[in-house]
Amino acid sequence: MIIETSSEKETFDIGERLGKKALPGSIYCLDGDLGAGKTVFAKGFARGLGIDEPVTSPTFTIVQEYSGGRLKLYHFDVYRIADPDEMEMIGYEEYFYGDGVCLVEWSELIEELIPDEAVRINISRENLKGDDFRLLEIEGAEI
Repeated sequence: MIIETSSEKETFDIGERLGKKALPGSIYCLDGDLGAGKTVFAKGFARGLGIDEPVTSPTFTIVQEYSGGRLKLYHFDVYRIADPDEMEMIGYEEYFYGDGVCLVEWSELIEELIPDEAVRINISRENLKGDDFRLLEIEGAEI
């Protein structure tokens, strides 16, 4: 599925709609260049789960846990992972195969650890269509 958005709010709303449908044990892979809108999407996704606390990209902590919604959210940013073996040290399997929902930014860096059934979301910018235009390519989920 390909969706075009023309504002941060629209990108947020797509994330929120997917968050509302997320099931326990689901993994959502979120890829795209720096500044593509991954964090905006993640904020909407968290809101869809009923999480009201502020969501930020966990670049330096690798994983941020959010509760208070209908499911726990484990928000990964693996941009700084040099080797997938580093994920073993943080116990990624407990998150990936637990009862919460995982949202993994930069998942292409740990591709070999991502289960086949994961939902894949790629966000890209097309500046010729405007600064706020985003193209979201979603595989494995319906909105």
